Amino acid sequence: MYKLVFFVPESHLESVKTAVLATGAGQIGDYDSCCWQIKGMGQFRPLAAANPFIGSAGVLEQVDEYRVELVCADALIREAVQALVAAHPYEEPAWDVTRLVDVLAADFKP
Repeated sequence: MYKLVFFVPESHLESVKTAVLATGAGQIGDYDSCCWQIKGMGQFRPLAAANPFIGSAGVLEQVDEYRVELVCADALIREAVQALVAAHPYEEPAWDVTRLVDVLAADFKP
């Protein structure tokens, strides 16, 4: 199991989530389309060779973005990341993947 985290401008939040969740990512037990999101401020400066979706080369930008987190089965993680990159408006979307440790909830009950 993996956790996928990505950052996306508000204008594309739902379309990128839809693309990623359509791969089967975000399933927890008998629930699908599970994710967590929070609004924040992203910052970047496009370099001279960039073709930015937002902003201009050489100018520091601050943009309202969402951080979205969801779990993803091992067999689906590559497809989920490919869907994320294909649906995302940025040339270089920010995302990360973390492998989760498989433990049972029963291990933590008193």
